[in-house]
Amino acid sequence: MLFYLSKVAYFFLKPSNLLIAVALVGLILLTFSKRRRTGTRLAWLAILGLAICGLSPVANWLILPLEERFPRPEQIVAHDGIIVLGGAVDTVVTGGRGDTALTTSGERITISARLAELVPNAMVIHSGGKGFIISSQATEAEGAARLFEDFGIAPERIVLEDKSRNTWENAVFTKELVDPKPGQTWLLVTSAYHMPRAMGVFEKAGWEGVTAYPVDYRTRGTEDRSLGFTGVSKGLRRFDLAFREWVGLVAYRLTGRSTAWLPGPETMNRAAR
Repeated sequence: MLFYLSKVAYFFLKPSNLLIAVALVGLILLTFSKRRRTGTRLAWLAILGLAICGLSPVANWLILPLEERFPRPEQIVAHDGIIVLGGAVDTVVTGGRGDTALTTSGERITISARLAELVPNAMVIHSGGKGFIISSQATEAEGAARLFEDFGIAPERIVLEDKSRNTWENAVFTKELVDPKPGQTWLLVTSAYHMPRAMGVFEKAGWEGVTAYPVDYRTRGTEDRSLGFTGVSKGLRRFDLAFREWVGLVAYRLTGRSTAWLPGPETMNRAAR
């Protein structure tokens, strides 16, 4: 139930949707009621919000602290497994077309070909089921399996977790499936903006020896703090993405599913100490 409530709630909280709703309310008041001044203010507020979120650097201000939180390791040493979090496979299109379709986070899964070669004895674990309310004919794990085969990864190295619908379930269900042992080490692969929440969740779920390997960067780095966007849709897409991640961080902390408000290298294993 919590999964469905979170999806519905975010639909209305999503900044681009919220701003459109405010604009519509303003136009309705302006056209059909006597509260024309309120309607005018709401309409202008929505237009201003769309312009700021869509064209200014504010979306980069939101996403940069997340992307810069966990650095990518300089060297890849031996690991027992490479855990690739879902989000890279479009399950709706994959199910409809019968072949793997990737989302804009496709690097989460394509990087596994390189990592599998760098760590030849590691398990390659993909964690992801169906993360949408609307029905689909495929899971992310099914789409990942096709690509892993194309990458030439040996079937005996592949582990597919196909039940999870969110980051918490990624951590819990994968832990149940793999049964990690003390002393084992794991490489966690997900989008850089999602890495803080993922690391906090995996630690809360009882994983040890996890090293962050962020991918799918949306910015070049701190030099993008002053970079705006050439189209409103581009800026809004990034703003929505970053806003969703910040909301997720707060929600997971409040519900006891993360170890910190903003997990980072300095917060890892703090509870154990």
